[in-house]
Parts: sequence; C-alpha cells; structure tokens
Amino acid sequence: MIGDAHETLMHPALVRHLIQPCHELLLGRRTFACVRELERQQWWAPSELRRLQNVKLLALLRHAYDHTSYYRERLDQAGINPHGPMPDLRATLGKLPLLDKADIRARIETMTWTGAPGGLYPCCTGGSSGEPLTFYFDRRRQAYDQAARMRTHRWFGADVGERELYLWGSPIEFRRSDRVKTLRDRLFNQQLLSAFHLSGTRLDAYLREFDRFRPTSLFGYPSSLARLVEHAKSRGHRLTTKRLRAVFVTDEVCYPHDRELIGDYFGVPVGNCYGSREGGFIAHECPLGTMHTTDENIIVEIMRDGVPVPEGESGEIVITHLDAYAMPFIRYRTGDVGRLRHGRCACGRGLGMMDVVLGRSTDFLYLPSGEVKHALSIIYPLRELRGVRQFRVVQSEDYAVTVDVVRDAGAVLLTKDAVADRVRPVVGRGAPVRVRLVKALPPTDSGKHQYVISHAKECVPAPADEVNERG
Repeated sequence: MIGDAHETLMHPALVRHLIQPCHELLLGRRTFACVRELERQQWWAPSELRRLQNVKLLALLRHAYDHTSYYRERLDQAGINPHGPMPDLRATLGKLPLLDKADIRARIETMTWTGAPGGLYPCCTGGSSGEPLTFYFDRRRQAYDQAARMRTHRWFGADVGERELYLWGSPIEFRRSDRVKTLRDRLFNQQLLSAFHLSGTRLDAYLREFDRFRPTSLFGYPSSLARLVEHAKSRGHRLTTKRLRAVFVTDEVCYPHDRELIGDYFGVPVGNCYGSREGGFIAHECPLGTMHTTDENIIVEIMRDGVPVPEGESGEIVITHLDAYAMPFIRYRTGDVGRLRHGRCACGRGLGMMDVVLGRSTDFLYLPSGEVKHALSIIYPLRELRGVRQFRVVQSEDYAVTVDVVRDAGAVLLTKDAVADRVRPVVGRGAPVRVRLVKALPPTDSGKHQYVISHAKECVPAPADEVNERG
C-alpha cells in the first residue's frame, strides 16, 4: 500500500517503550524480555553459550518426549531416556535421525503439542525442496525469533520504533485487511511495499514513497532491492538516504554483485540474514561482515551423507530450534548448504560464525505488458493449492509459462485447469500458460530445487506517442 502513512508516524521512543511492548504482551509473547536476554548473552564466551545450549537442549528433549508421541518414539528407538543421565548432550543429539519435510507431512499430528500456552499458529512455506509444508508455532518461539531480529537490527543502529520500509511479498501481511494493516504500520512506523509487482511504473511510485517515508532501515529480497536500485539509476534518481542506517536482505542468496550495487547506491551497510519460516532466525551478519549463528536459540550442524563434517567444510545445514515447543524442530534438514567457521569475530560477540554457501534463490517473471513480477508472486499461490506436492515454473523466451506439478498421492481432484486458474491472475492473458501433471521433477544443474526459471527478457513497451503514430 502506498500512501501518506508517514505523516502520522509515532515517535520512535513511544513505539519502543509503550506501543510495541504492550502489543507483544497482549499477544502473550515475552519478546522484549527475550531481547534483553539476547543482548546480554551475545557477549558471553563461546563455552558459556554452549552450556546454555546444553541446558535448553535437555529441556527441549524432555518436553518433546513428554508431550509428543513422535519424539517419544524416536528417542526410545535411539535408546535415549531424556530424564536419565546424559553426560554428553551433543553426542546424544547425534543419535537421533534427521528430520525432513516428508517426516513432518506424514506425522505432523504426532509431533505437535496441542497444549502450548496461547495456542497453535499455523504457517506454510515451500522451502528449498519446492514441496509445500505446513507446521505450527507457539508464542515462545515467536517471541524469540522476533527478539533475534530486533537484536540484529540494533547492531546496525536501527532500533524498534524507527522507520522501516519493506520491499516484501509475504501473504501473511497482504492478506490482512487494509484497515488493520494500515493501523499496524502506522503504530509501528513501518511501511510495506509489494515485491510481487516490479514494473517500471510501480518502481517509480516506490522511489517516490521512499523519499516521502525517509526510512531508517530498508528490508527486502536482495534481487528486488537490486532491481529498485537499477531502476533508480536508470532514471537518474538519487534517493534521500539521510536517515538510512542499514539495508537488510534475506530469503535469497545475496550475490556479491547485488550486495555491491545496493551498498554503493545507498551508502550504508548491507546486513544479510539467513533463516526460514520453519527453521527460524538462524544467522545474521554483524557490521564487520561476519555471519553469526543465533546460538541462544539454534544449534547448527553441518552434515554430509548423514555424517557431521569437520569445521570449515561444507555440507547441508541441519538445525535444532531450542525454543520451538509447540512443534519441535530437532535436527531439521534445511536443504541449504553452508559451513561453520573457527574462531571468534573481532566484534567481540561469542556467537558462532558460519558461511551460507548456497541457499534459496528466485527469478523474475517478465510479462509482455512490460510488467515484472517477483517469482514469489507465483510461488505462493501454487504452494498453497491443495494437492500440490512439488512444482516448477519455466518461462520461455516468448513469455509462455509452463507449470510442472507433482500431485500428492490420491489428489485426483487437482486438475490442470485448477492449476492454471491460480497462475493466470499472476501472468495475465498476454502470456500463454501450459500445465503439465508429472510424476517427478528432475533436479537442476546445481542439484537444488528452483521454483521459477525464466528465459525471457524484460519487455519495454513502446511509448504511447510512438504507438499512436504507428496506429
């Protein structure tokens, strides 16, 4: 939504000390208490943080054993009694099998704690495998994930209540009524711009909104922010960045050329965040450029062929979320590739260090009308369509879109027409759509799933005057 919300913004101190703390308390979340914890613990020595992880891991294993039949079965099979002596908790953790999306789909009811204080909150994500996944949060996990985000914003001088502009596309935000969303944005000093629609006309409007809003921080997909910068430069437009302190990027691989482009244009640090809806807030860069793991909430393992690899070697990132109680994520396979690093950062924090070698990446869809849409604009509708197990969207040079779908077993009611009906509102009538129901999707050259692959180039419509002359 683009408008004049900035004219009625709250004073940052009022948001930070009253409005948002009251909001979190009303929702039953200890978010600001968690922030204070994390602010202290980040300076602990690595050995102290490891002891904290062990305490929380033991509590999590006992909780999972007592409240979920899935983990009780897994622990019993591994010969682990979480209420008995466990001198080496990390070795104990390593005896448990890895958790993947197929396990969650098959056993979600048996791994969920229905008695979680405040209730269960469903969430849906596609993840790097391309298979839609539904899971549950509780208030405890929500509070810690939000607190971790607040803390890392403070690393760059962007505190709670400061103006933040989002170039984002999460349906969680866009599905709320305009009235509720507008009120929330005004109360929290936030502004949300859709990354789903990135045509030249829309980007012009975004540039104007940026100058009106004058944010302290900018948050979004690196590919979308890079496109905004490229558009601004093509227009010869220099944005007003006097208030801006940092640009935060997430949800995709932040390639070096995008980071350089964004950082050079805005003249502020670019902070990269690594995480996922199911995995949580896993790691974030500090101002020195080190990617720090969120050790107070997450245990990160690096695995290859089911075996841990030595520090410094690359492998699949496997996480255990120490504060996910409603639905424990214990040894969850993220599908991303990374490596842990030895030593301690010069910033002084005791948090671990890691590199994300290969994470999620998306492409853009280019329409004959000249409109450009972020790949997530087509990913979300498809992954939420009942009966879709996997999918891939390929756009050819002539703008035609082919959607390959693998159906869930028994999903006979999912038809080609049903899939096409989800796709057409995104691509419009100018781009032909073909749907294929296939048994499996072949891997890409990288071995990773890629939701959207576009071979088309941006179509630049002729100016209206030129069209009229031709007519």
